[in-house]
Amino acid sequence: MSGLLNDIHRPSSGPTVRLLRLDRAARRNALDMAAVEGLLDALNGAPEQCVVLGSSTPGMFCAGADLGVPDAERAEVSERLYECYEAIVRRPGLVAAVVDGAAVGGGAQLAAAADIRVAGPSARWRWVGPGHGLAVGAWILPHLVGRSRALDLTLTGRWLELPEARDAGFVHRVDEDPWAATLALVEDLGRLDSAALATVKAIATSPQVLESLEHERRRNGESWDGHAPPPPRAASAHP
Repeated sequence: MSGLLNDIHRPSSGPTVRLLRLDRAARRNALDMAAVEGLLDALNGAPEQCVVLGSSTPGMFCAGADLGVPDAERAEVSERLYECYEAIVRRPGLVAAVVDGAAVGGGAQLAAAADIRVAGPSARWRWVGPGHGLAVGAWILPHLVGRSRALDLTLTGRWLELPEARDAGFVHRVDEDPWAATLALVEDLGRLDSAALATVKAIATSPQVLESLEHERRRNGESWDGHAPPPPRAASAHP
């Protein structure tokens, strides 16, 4: 089982759209190697095609790298996820993220890498990095929400809640039915000239984004062995 549903949406007019839905509800869509490999293959398989990335489970997006896999696999998942982020940024076809529920770590990174983000009412994001000995999200967030807010989010690991995400311009649209809203949007965009659309995406992508992505990827690969720190102990009921 890859943990990824890979389907095709065929609108009444315009080109087809690839639907990628994370499908590991029992693990809150946490990413193991099979899911990441499936995602990377789909992103690279037809680079001109528009992709919509979301979850098969309403109210849930992605909990990041699976803490239940061995440390070595978790480190490899992290490395391969950076290949996914780069594929999303470089590919000429648009990638839209449908976020309904929590997106944490690698899940938040996937959403941030996407060209378009459409959110459901329960969407929220969290980039957990320094507490795990990692830099997470520093490559992209300054370009999306500004340096000061990006530092706050990446250093504190606090939640980016939906109202703030919308006010900061991180989310493009909020809808009670984010899948329907996203499909309607990408169908409209699919009627545009594909070469012009790809050119707009390429021009809008600062070279610094890819340089920062490679810097973060290299630094994490050199310093992290996949070991996840234990969860914080609950406070004692007694002094």
